[in-house]
Amino acid sequence: MALDLYPLLRPLIFRLDPEQAHGLALGLLKSGLAPRAAAPDDPLLAVELWGRRLASPIGLAAGFDKNAEAIRPLFGLGFGLVEVGSVTPRPQPGNPKPRLFRLSEDRAVINRMGFNNRGLEAAAQRLAALRAGGPVGGLVGVNLGKNKDSPEAAPDYAAGATALAPFADYLVINVSSPNTPGLRALQGRDELTRLLGAVRDALSGTGTPPPLLLKIAPDLTEADCRDIAAVALDSRLDGLIVSNTTIARPASLKSRWKAEAGGLSGRPLFEPSTRLLGEMYRLTEGRLPLVGVGGVESGATAYAKIRAGASLVQLYSALVYEGPGLVGRMARELAELLKRDGFKSVAEAVGADWR
Repeated sequence: MALDLYPLLRPLIFRLDPEQAHGLALGLLKSGLAPRAAAPDDPLLAVELWGRRLASPIGLAAGFDKNAEAIRPLFGLGFGLVEVGSVTPRPQPGNPKPRLFRLSEDRAVINRMGFNNRGLEAAAQRLAALRAGGPVGGLVGVNLGKNKDSPEAAPDYAAGATALAPFADYLVINVSSPNTPGLRALQGRDELTRLLGAVRDALSGTGTPPPLLLKIAPDLTEADCRDIAAVALDSRLDGLIVSNTTIARPASLKSRWKAEAGGLSGRPLFEPSTRLLGEMYRLTEGRLPLVGVGGVESGATAYAKIRAGASLVQLYSALVYEGPGLVGRMARELAELLKRDGFKSVAEAVGADWR
Protein backbone atom coordinates (compact mmCIF):
# COMPACT_ATOMS: atom_id res chain seq x y z
CA MET A 1 0.00 0.00 0.00
CA ALA A 2 1.43 3.35 -1.01
CA LEU A 3 1.81 5.84 1.78
CA ASP A 4 -0.66 8.25 0.18
CA LEU A 5 -3.44 5.71 -0.49
CA TYR A 6 -4.69 5.46 3.07
CA PRO A 7 -7.18 8.36 2.86
CA LEU A 8 -8.84 6.57 -0.06
CA LEU A 9 -8.94 3.24 1.77
CA ARG A 10 -9.99 4.62 5.15
CA PRO A 11 -13.79 4.40 4.53
CA LEU A 12 -13.40 0.69 3.75
CA ILE A 13 -11.12 0.09 6.71
CA PHE A 14 -13.56 1.87 9.02
CA ARG A 15 -16.25 -0.63 8.06
CA LEU A 16 -14.23 -3.20 9.96
CA ASP A 17 -14.40 -3.59 13.71
CA PRO A 18 -11.51 -1.51 15.16
CA GLU A 19 -9.73 -4.55 16.54
CA GLN A 20 -10.08 -6.36 13.20
CA ALA A 21 -8.65 -3.32 11.42
CA HIS A 22 -5.72 -3.30 13.82
CA GLY A 23 -5.10 -6.97 13.10
CA LEU A 24 -5.19 -6.25 9.36
CA ALA A 25 -2.62 -3.46 9.72
CA LEU A 26 -0.33 -5.66 11.77
CA GLY A 27 -0.72 -8.48 9.27
CA LEU A 28 0.25 -6.24 6.35
CA LEU A 29 3.34 -5.11 8.21
CA LYS A 30 4.35 -8.67 9.06
CA SER A 31 3.79 -9.82 5.47
CA GLY A 32 6.26 -7.30 4.07
CA LEU A 33 3.55 -5.44 2.14
CA ALA A 34 3.84 -2.31 4.26
CA PRO A 35 5.09 0.89 2.61
CA ARG A 36 8.44 2.43 3.41
CA ALA A 37 9.38 6.03 4.10
CA ALA A 38 10.07 7.81 0.84
CA ALA A 39 13.13 9.75 1.98
CA PRO A 40 15.53 9.93 4.94
CA ASP A 41 14.75 12.39 7.69
CA ASP A 42 16.25 15.85 7.75
CA PRO A 43 19.56 15.70 9.72
CA LEU A 44 18.14 18.50 11.85
CA LEU A 45 15.87 15.91 13.50
CA ALA A 46 18.69 13.71 14.82
CA VAL A 47 18.63 13.20 18.58
CA GLU A 48 21.38 12.02 20.93
CA LEU A 49 19.92 10.24 23.94
CA TRP A 50 21.07 7.52 26.36
CA GLY A 51 24.30 7.20 24.41
CA ARG A 52 22.50 6.52 21.14
CA ARG A 53 21.80 8.58 18.04
CA LEU A 54 18.27 8.54 16.59
CA ALA A 55 17.46 9.79 13.11
CA SER A 56 14.11 11.15 14.32
CA PRO A 57 12.46 11.95 17.67
CA ILE A 58 9.12 10.57 16.43
CA GLY A 59 8.23 7.20 17.89
CA LEU A 60 5.45 4.63 18.05
CA ALA A 61 3.83 4.27 21.45
CA ALA A 62 3.21 0.93 23.13
CA GLY A 63 -0.02 -0.86 22.32
CA PHE A 64 0.23 -1.24 18.57
CA ASP A 65 2.77 -4.06 18.45
CA LYS A 66 2.08 -5.82 21.73
CA ASN A 67 3.96 -9.00 20.86
CA ALA A 68 7.02 -7.58 19.05
CA GLU A 69 5.89 -8.97 15.70
CA ALA A 70 6.48 -6.12 13.25
CA ILE A 71 9.32 -4.03 14.62
CA ARG A 72 11.51 -3.90 11.52
CA PRO A 73 8.73 -2.88 9.10
CA LEU A 74 7.53 -0.27 11.61
CA PHE A 75 10.94 1.35 11.49
CA GLY A 76 10.55 1.29 7.71
CA LEU A 77 7.67 3.76 8.08
CA GLY A 78 10.13 6.33 9.44
CA PHE A 79 9.88 5.96 13.20
CA GLY A 80 12.98 6.77 15.26
CA LEU A 81 11.85 4.50 18.09
CA VAL A 82 9.31 1.71 18.41
CA GLU A 83 7.94 0.62 21.78
CA VAL A 84 6.44 -2.86 22.04
CA GLY A 85 4.12 -4.31 24.66
CA SER A 86 2.77 -4.06 27.21
CA VAL A 87 4.29 -7.45 28.01
CA THR A 88 3.20 -9.40 31.09
CA PRO A 89 5.04 -12.41 32.52
CA ARG A 90 2.28 -14.88 31.59
CA PRO A 91 0.09 -14.75 28.48
CA GLN A 92 -3.33 -13.28 29.05
CA PRO A 93 -6.34 -12.70 26.78
CA GLY A 94 -7.21 -9.25 28.07
CA ASN A 95 -10.70 -7.94 28.64
CA PRO A 96 -13.86 -9.19 26.88
CA LYS A 97 -14.64 -7.81 23.43
CA PRO A 98 -15.62 -5.28 22.21
CA ARG A 99 -12.82 -3.36 23.87
CA LEU A 100 -11.63 -0.88 21.24
CA PHE A 101 -13.72 2.03 19.93
CA ARG A 102 -13.16 4.72 17.32
CA LEU A 103 -14.51 8.15 18.24
CA SER A 104 -14.27 9.46 14.69
CA GLU A 105 -15.96 12.80 15.32
CA ASP A 106 -13.43 13.48 18.07
CA ARG A 107 -10.36 12.00 16.34
CA ALA A 108 -10.01 9.81 19.40
CA VAL A 109 -9.95 6.20 20.56
CA ILE A 110 -11.17 4.47 23.71
CA ASN A 111 -9.60 1.16 24.64
CA ARG A 112 -9.99 -1.28 27.49
CA MET A 113 -7.74 -3.97 26.05
CA GLY A 114 -6.40 -5.13 29.41
CA PHE A 115 -2.78 -6.01 28.58
CA ASN A 116 -3.70 -8.74 26.08
CA ASN A 117 -0.41 -10.32 24.98
CA ARG A 118 1.36 -13.64 24.52
CA GLY A 119 3.64 -13.21 27.51
CA LEU A 120 7.27 -12.88 28.36
CA GLU A 121 8.62 -16.02 26.72
CA ALA A 122 7.11 -15.24 23.33
CA ALA A 123 8.34 -11.64 23.45
CA ALA A 124 11.86 -12.73 24.40
CA GLN A 125 12.00 -15.17 21.47
CA ARG A 126 10.86 -12.56 18.96
CA LEU A 127 13.21 -9.89 20.29
CA ALA A 128 16.14 -12.29 20.29
CA ALA A 129 15.43 -13.15 16.65
CA LEU A 130 15.17 -9.45 15.82
CA ARG A 131 18.56 -8.71 17.36
CA ALA A 132 20.12 -11.66 15.55
CA GLY A 133 19.02 -10.08 12.27
CA GLY A 134 21.18 -6.99 12.73
CA PRO A 135 20.48 -3.27 13.35
CA VAL A 136 16.89 -2.11 13.02
CA GLY A 137 17.41 1.62 12.53
CA GLY A 138 16.28 3.03 15.86
CA LEU A 139 15.53 2.38 19.52
CA VAL A 140 13.44 -0.62 20.52
CA GLY A 141 11.63 -0.02 23.79
CA VAL A 142 9.84 -2.69 25.82
CA ASN A 143 6.83 -1.70 27.89
CA LEU A 144 6.28 -3.93 30.94
CA GLY A 145 3.02 -4.68 32.72
CA LYS A 146 1.70 -7.02 35.41
CA ASN A 147 -0.71 -9.90 35.04
CA LYS A 148 -4.23 -9.09 36.14
CA ASP A 149 -4.34 -11.97 38.64
CA SER A 150 -0.88 -11.45 40.14
CA PRO A 151 -1.24 -10.61 43.85
CA GLU A 152 1.97 -8.56 43.89
CA ALA A 153 3.20 -6.22 41.16
CA ALA A 154 6.92 -6.04 41.90
CA PRO A 155 7.75 -9.67 41.01
CA ASP A 156 6.00 -9.30 37.65
CA TYR A 157 7.91 -6.15 36.71
CA ALA A 158 11.19 -7.60 37.98
CA ALA A 159 10.67 -10.75 35.93
CA GLY A 160 9.89 -8.75 32.80
CA ALA A 161 12.91 -6.50 33.27
CA THR A 162 15.27 -9.41 33.85
CA ALA A 163 14.08 -11.41 30.86
CA LEU A 164 13.87 -8.61 28.31
CA ALA A 165 16.70 -6.27 29.33
CA PRO A 166 19.19 -8.04 27.01
CA PHE A 167 17.06 -7.17 23.98
CA ALA A 168 15.73 -3.70 24.87
CA ASP A 169 17.24 -0.29 24.15
CA TYR A 170 15.07 0.96 27.01
CA LEU A 171 12.52 -0.53 29.41
CA VAL A 172 9.27 1.09 30.54
CA ILE A 173 7.48 0.44 33.82
CA ASN A 174 3.81 0.92 32.97
CA VAL A 175 1.80 1.62 36.12
CA SER A 176 -0.64 3.97 34.44
CA SER A 177 -3.00 1.88 32.31
CA PRO A 178 -6.59 2.31 33.53
CA ASN A 179 -7.54 -1.18 32.35
CA THR A 180 -5.82 -3.34 35.00
CA PRO A 181 -7.48 -3.06 38.42
CA GLY A 182 -5.31 -1.40 41.05
CA LEU A 183 -2.46 -0.63 38.67
CA ARG A 184 -2.61 3.16 38.94
CA ALA A 185 -2.36 2.93 42.73
CA LEU A 186 1.29 1.96 42.18
CA GLN A 187 2.01 5.60 41.28
CA GLY A 188 1.90 6.57 44.96
CA ARG A 189 5.23 7.65 46.43
CA ASP A 190 5.86 4.68 48.74
CA GLU A 191 4.50 2.07 46.33
CA LEU A 192 6.49 3.48 43.43
CA THR A 193 9.71 3.65 45.45
CA ARG A 194 9.40 -0.02 46.40
CA LEU A 195 8.52 -1.08 42.88
CA LEU A 196 11.39 0.75 41.22
CA GLY A 197 13.78 -0.56 43.86
CA ALA A 198 12.73 -4.13 43.10
CA VAL A 199 13.22 -3.60 39.37
CA ARG A 200 16.61 -1.98 39.89
CA ASP A 201 17.68 -4.90 42.07
CA ALA A 202 16.58 -7.34 39.37
CA LEU A 203 18.43 -5.42 36.67
CA SER A 204 21.64 -5.35 38.70
CA GLY A 205 22.24 -8.95 37.70
CA THR A 206 21.83 -8.41 33.96
CA GLY A 207 25.17 -6.77 33.15
CA THR A 208 24.77 -3.23 31.85
CA PRO A 209 21.04 -2.57 32.13
CA PRO A 210 19.18 -0.50 29.53
CA PRO A 211 17.68 2.87 30.47
CA LEU A 212 14.65 2.53 32.74
CA LEU A 213 11.62 4.78 32.21
CA LEU A 214 8.29 5.20 33.97
CA LYS A 215 5.01 5.79 32.12
CA ILE A 216 2.56 7.91 34.10
CA ALA A 217 -1.14 8.71 33.89
CA PRO A 218 -2.54 12.11 32.89
CA ASP A 219 -5.09 12.00 35.72
CA LEU A 220 -2.75 13.05 38.53
CA THR A 221 -3.12 15.55 41.33
CA GLU A 222 -0.49 18.21 42.01
CA ALA A 223 0.70 16.17 44.97
CA ASP A 224 0.97 13.07 42.77
CA CYS A 225 3.12 14.99 40.28
CA ARG A 226 5.46 16.24 43.01
CA ASP A 227 5.81 12.75 44.47
CA ILE A 228 6.51 11.12 41.10
CA ALA A 229 9.08 13.79 40.21
CA ALA A 230 10.85 13.29 43.55
CA VAL A 231 10.86 9.50 43.24
CA ALA A 232 12.06 9.69 39.63
CA LEU A 233 15.02 11.85 40.62
CA ASP A 234 15.81 9.94 43.82
CA SER A 235 15.59 6.58 42.03
CA ARG A 236 17.79 7.81 39.19
CA LEU A 237 15.24 6.95 36.55
CA ASP A 238 16.39 7.53 32.99
CA GLY A 239 13.18 9.19 31.86
CA LEU A 240 9.42 9.61 32.12
CA ILE A 241 6.77 8.92 29.49
CA VAL A 242 3.99 11.50 29.77
CA SER A 243 1.33 10.25 29.45
CA ASN A 244 -0.90 7.20 29.20
CA THR A 245 -4.60 7.32 28.29
CA THR A 246 -7.09 9.24 30.41
CA ILE A 247 -10.19 8.14 32.29
CA ALA A 248 -11.59 11.68 31.94
CA ARG A 249 -14.36 12.35 29.44
CA PRO A 250 -14.28 15.96 28.20
CA ALA A 251 -17.68 17.55 27.65
CA SER A 252 -16.64 18.28 24.06
CA LEU A 253 -16.81 14.62 23.02
CA LYS A 254 -19.42 13.96 20.34
CA SER A 255 -19.10 10.30 19.44
CA ARG A 256 -21.72 7.71 20.36
CA TRP A 257 -18.93 5.73 22.02
CA LYS A 258 -17.88 8.51 24.40
CA ALA A 259 -19.31 6.81 27.51
CA GLU A 260 -17.49 3.52 26.96
CA ALA A 261 -15.22 2.46 29.82
CA GLY A 262 -11.48 2.50 29.23
CA GLY A 263 -8.69 4.90 28.42
CA LEU A 264 -9.27 7.80 26.05
CA SER A 265 -6.49 8.74 23.63
CA GLY A 266 -6.09 10.91 20.56
CA ARG A 267 -6.85 14.58 19.99
CA PRO A 268 -8.79 15.25 23.26
CA LEU A 269 -5.75 14.10 25.24
CA PHE A 270 -3.36 16.58 23.65
CA GLU A 271 -3.96 19.59 25.90
CA PRO A 272 -4.07 17.82 29.31
CA SER A 273 -1.09 15.58 28.51
CA THR A 274 0.95 18.52 27.25
CA ARG A 275 0.16 20.52 30.39
CA LEU A 276 1.30 17.56 32.48
CA LEU A 277 4.43 17.22 30.37
CA GLY A 278 5.35 20.83 31.05
CA GLU A 279 4.66 20.39 34.75
CA MET A 280 6.89 17.32 34.96
CA TYR A 281 9.64 19.16 33.06
CA ARG A 282 9.40 21.96 35.61
CA LEU A 283 9.31 19.64 38.62
CA THR A 284 12.28 17.60 37.42
CA GLU A 285 14.13 20.82 36.49
CA GLY A 286 14.82 19.48 33.01
CA ARG A 287 17.14 16.85 34.48
CA LEU A 288 15.27 13.85 33.06
CA PRO A 289 14.53 13.05 29.41
CA LEU A 290 10.77 13.15 28.87
CA VAL A 291 8.79 11.39 26.16
CA GLY A 292 5.66 13.29 25.15
CA VAL A 293 2.59 11.22 24.27
CA GLY A 294 -1.06 12.11 23.83
CA GLY A 295 -2.74 13.69 20.83
CA VAL A 296 0.40 13.83 18.68
CA GLU A 297 -0.99 14.01 15.15
CA SER A 298 1.13 16.53 13.23
CA GLY A 299 4.47 18.27 13.14
CA ALA A 300 2.91 21.14 15.08
CA THR A 301 1.68 18.93 17.93
CA ALA A 302 5.03 17.15 18.09
CA TYR A 303 6.78 20.53 18.20
CA ALA A 304 4.50 21.70 21.02
CA LYS A 305 5.45 18.64 23.05
CA ILE A 306 9.15 19.30 22.45
CA ARG A 307 8.84 22.95 23.43
CA ALA A 308 6.99 21.84 26.59
CA GLY A 309 9.91 19.61 27.57
CA ALA A 310 9.88 16.40 25.52
CA SER A 311 13.10 15.05 24.06
CA LEU A 312 11.09 12.44 22.12
CA VAL A 313 7.44 12.12 21.14
CA GLN A 314 5.23 9.11 20.50
CA LEU A 315 1.97 8.56 18.68
CA TYR A 316 -0.50 5.78 18.05
CA SER A 317 -4.14 6.88 17.80
CA ALA A 318 -3.42 9.35 14.99
CA LEU A 319 -2.37 6.44 12.76
CA VAL A 320 -5.97 5.22 12.89
CA TYR A 321 -7.12 8.39 11.14
CA GLU A 322 -4.09 9.38 9.07
CA GLY A 323 -2.41 6.09 8.14
CA PRO A 324 1.28 5.28 7.68
CA GLY A 325 2.09 8.36 5.63
CA LEU A 326 1.65 10.45 8.77
CA VAL A 327 5.13 9.60 10.09
CA GLY A 328 7.10 11.09 7.21
CA ARG A 329 4.75 14.06 6.92
CA MET A 330 5.20 14.85 10.61
CA ALA A 331 8.98 14.68 10.28
CA ARG A 332 8.97 17.17 7.41
CA GLU A 333 6.62 19.54 9.24
CA LEU A 334 8.66 19.33 12.44
CA ALA A 335 11.90 20.11 10.61
CA GLU A 336 10.32 23.17 9.03
CA LEU A 337 9.07 24.46 12.39
CA LEU A 338 12.49 24.04 13.97
CA LYS A 339 14.10 25.94 11.09
CA ARG A 340 11.46 28.66 11.23
CA ASP A 341 12.26 29.37 14.87
CA GLY A 342 16.02 29.23 14.38
CA PHE A 343 16.74 25.97 16.19
CA LYS A 344 19.67 23.96 14.88
CA SER A 345 18.58 20.74 16.58
CA VAL A 346 15.68 19.15 18.43
CA ALA A 347 17.69 19.36 21.65
CA GLU A 348 17.86 23.16 21.38
CA ALA A 349 14.06 23.33 21.31
CA VAL A 350 13.42 21.01 24.29
CA GLY A 351 11.73 23.02 27.04
CA ALA A 352 11.87 26.27 25.03
CA ASP A 353 8.52 27.37 26.47
CA TRP A 354 10.08 27.44 29.94
CA ARG A 355 13.03 29.62 28.97
